[in-house]
Amino acid sequence: MKVFDFDNTLYHGESSVDLALYMIRTNKKIIKYLPSIFINLIKYKLCMVEKKKMVTAINDFLKNALHDKNEIFNSVDGFWQKNRCKLDKKMLSRINKDDVIITAGPDFLIYGISELLNTENIICSRIDADRMKVKYLNFGDNKVKQYKKVYGDKHIDCFYTDSFNDKALMDISDKVYLVKKGSLKRIK
Repeated sequence: MKVFDFDNTLYHGESSVDLALYMIRTNKKIIKYLPSIFINLIKYKLCMVEKKKMVTAINDFLKNALHDKNEIFNSVDGFWQKNRCKLDKKMLSRINKDDVIITAGPDFLIYGISELLNTENIICSRIDADRMKVKYLNFGDNKVKQYKKVYGDKHIDCFYTDSFNDKALMDISDKVYLVKKGSLKRIK
């Protein structure tokens, strides 16, 4: 079985950040959150982000930046119409129906293009839309916990990711490939 990260692996960029930028055209309050978004993105890239702080920042954004609970969900279709060109066709072609995509990205965003991902096996962060809160942040070692909850001890032959934030998944995979703009470098 192969397992794939999503952002900067199957999608060129950080899809959640791109969604926030996309939503600015109809909600200027989001501009106020851009510094926090970019600081957290830098911390993420440097593997310095803490899960608790990340959840707090996401919850703050969901509750205070958005007009109502439907705003973010109503933006997903338009977002993917504009940004589906950022999906890496070459990487997507590597996915078989039994493979898994595992991402910190939110469920509503990833499921918005699930028909293009070649598999129904998707593990992602979950958002409680009614409470506008993170229900489960699928990040760091939580990815392994959720993988094992769904697949038990099913063996991972190859794991594709862009980030050492996925070290926990790297550790349980036979082969690991770092992905950079569609280029692969085997590191394990």
